[in-house]
Amino acid sequence: MREWVYNSRCLAQREPVANIELTAVVLTLNEELRLPNCLSNLSTLRRCVVVDSGSTDRTVDVAIEIGCDVYINPWQGFAKQRNWALANTGIDTDWVLFVDADEVYPLHFFEWFAKEVSGHSEIDAVMVPSYLFFRGRRLKFAPGYPIYHPRLVRASKVRFSTNHAGHGESIEANCRHIYAGIPYEHYFYGGDLSAWLHKHVDHAFAEADAKPSVGTIETRRGKMSSWVGRSFLRVPLRFLYHFVLRQGFRDGRAGLQYALMYTWFEATKYVIKACRR
Repeated sequence: MREWVYNSRCLAQREPVANIELTAVVLTLNEELRLPNCLSNLSTLRRCVVVDSGSTDRTVDVAIEIGCDVYINPWQGFAKQRNWALANTGIDTDWVLFVDADEVYPLHFFEWFAKEVSGHSEIDAVMVPSYLFFRGRRLKFAPGYPIYHPRLVRASKVRFSTNHAGHGESIEANCRHIYAGIPYEHYFYGGDLSAWLHKHVDHAFAEADAKPSVGTIETRRGKMSSWVGRSFLRVPLRFLYHFVLRQGFRDGRAGLQYALMYTWFEATKYVIKACRR
């Protein structure tokens, strides 16, 4: 249920630069510092919607000042939050782009969308790749590219479900989809280790309870994760995957830190499951 909404059109007359027939939906929680960068290129779209899950900082004010329509809805997980946005924010464009507040889309992505996607009725979803940035520097090897997410969807055709990990999102396997070649920039870690650890403890609890998704698009990384299973082997394998197999050592110290952080994440999931037995 929607609790309340700020409609920016009542507060300021702000016209988009290019008026591309696309609505962006940005999910936020206490993102006042990162939100301006996230929204910087979204003014080229006809509408930008922010769905906030209860920020206590100036996130809502920043979004309104920039010209977004802001809705408030308690956090339900990525899949349910996106579905809520599709059903409750008055989207009137055929296509919707879902964005997180730590992500930035390049302008040529929207040019590509207008030329190659928007007019094609045989496409219902686009799997979009990402580049990961560690303290402002792009990791070229450690994450293991390509990393795809179902972010660009036809509003009337697609709904999300929780993926194999238990906290991310996926879409139905029979959904007519393509893979984009233009990545967005994901600034997943800016240097606040405490915040990252707390966030990923929550993710670890979600993944510890997760069951394999059925009937949804499963990425190569998802298939690999399901194949490895939930044994302790996931812990050393996670490090070997990022630092050795994907040549994270070529990213230098940042590659090592990335590999260690996600190895810690795997160990945390294992401890959670072991303590529940």
